[in-house]
Amino acid sequence: MRYLADAAGFEEDAAARLQSAVIAACAEAFEHLSAAHPQLEVTFTRFSDRMEVALSHLDKDSRATGLDTIAGFASHIAGTESVRVVVAGFDRVQYETHDGESVTRLTKYIGAAPRI
Repeated sequence: MRYLADAAGFEEDAAARLQSAVIAACAEAFEHLSAAHPQLEVTFTRFSDRMEVALSHLDKDSRATGLDTIAGFASHIAGTESVRVVVAGFDRVQYETHDGESVTRLTKYIGAAPRI
């Protein structure tokens, strides 16, 4: 994440916050891994207008499909400190499930975030 943020022109402090947010998201996801499904897949993607981090793992008790949160609002309602760090670093947080796979997608817009 740090490399993508640097390449996108983010200031050092902002890049460090994004890096910390991804570490916190991974730590949170590790708590949901099980002995039957111990792997977490992390994918970083850079688009012309945004950067996305997707954290995927198999989870029979995954969250509701299509839960989408605007990060600024979620930071006021989030339950744990690590979740607050994640949503404070990103503009959008999405939770999806597909055939027992749980995906958390973190989006940071480059420039102004679009209104949703």
